[in-house]
Amino acid sequence: MASLTTACQSPGAGRKLTQYETSSAQACYDRATQPYTFVVDAHVHFRPFGGEAVPYTELVGYFHSAGVLFVNAFGIGQMFSAQSGCQRFSNCPTGEIKPTIRNDVINASNALLHPTTETHLTLSMSFPDLSKPHHIVQQMTLLDEEFGPAFGWMGEVNLVKQALFDHSHQATPVERIADWAPFMARLRAPDQGRPPMPLSIHADIGSDTEPTKYLHLMETVLAQYPDNPIVWVHMGLSREQTRMDPQQHIEILSRLLDAYPNLMLDISWRVLYEAYFRHAAIRAQYVAFFNRYATRILTGSDFVAAKGYKYRDYVREVEINSRINQYLSDEAFRHIALGQNYFDLMGLSYQAPEICQ
Repeated sequence: MASLTTACQSPGAGRKLTQYETSSAQACYDRATQPYTFVVDAHVHFRPFGGEAVPYTELVGYFHSAGVLFVNAFGIGQMFSAQSGCQRFSNCPTGEIKPTIRNDVINASNALLHPTTETHLTLSMSFPDLSKPHHIVQQMTLLDEEFGPAFGWMGEVNLVKQALFDHSHQATPVERIADWAPFMARLRAPDQGRPPMPLSIHADIGSDTEPTKYLHLMETVLAQYPDNPIVWVHMGLSREQTRMDPQQHIEILSRLLDAYPNLMLDISWRVLYEAYFRHAAIRAQYVAFFNRYATRILTGSDFVAAKGYKYRDYVREVEINSRINQYLSDEAFRHIALGQNYFDLMGLSYQAPEICQ
């Protein structure tokens, strides 16, 4: 495998979109000499919780330099008010955070003003308040009328996110989930000839003291909307749940993946490495799980592009969130690290290279 130091200093250097075109004569991917860092960042926040962001063109340059060729441009699920002056939780530990369409408009405007041919960007609608779903279709229409078929994804949206409980966020009431039907139908069959739009949901399973307290919420979503492509971000884990029994966690995920073919997981966020993957015995359980469900996993950094962060910070998140890739089978590595799952989900005309034997 490529060394950890090499991957951290220059992960994926030299990768190009043309290498993934189905019409190109692809060379096989040599895992012994080429990096284990992911090609797809399906979970990166172009905008922070408040305040200024890393300038758009600078951020897009990070992706190319890091060898990340396919990117989901998320806003942020909920934001501090523009009047608060807050940017990070450390500055405002109790400031109110609410859903807003502001970041989606900014992201789409920047994408249109600064097109790139080096990175394939998918814009994502991150404005929805899942506890107040009745105006979501109207806001989706507003974005479509303003920007055309620019958006191909929805999320990250919060079903339940305990990290925001001190910021006026509450778990979405289970009875509200039935009211999602209009916008979930719109996601399944968007107009303008687009494929179904995946929905990335943040839904904590529980906490260290109550391991499955909120699991019923995600189970309700999946039962009511089995035909929607849904991505469960962070595999349902969080900083409030860093000691879940891996066997119990994997059993829950396996049961739901088997029951709902349109469910996928994303393995973004460094908390997964810090609390779970860094420990060899625990990691082995998840590697076996990923190898078994090789076509159901997406990669991501969960980088939040707040002003002050630099390229080195993004590269660090890419590398940490890619470490698990070293241990995957060749099939799982191709589908997960090299992005085939993302291409298949999005119906893109790209193809991951085969692994050298």
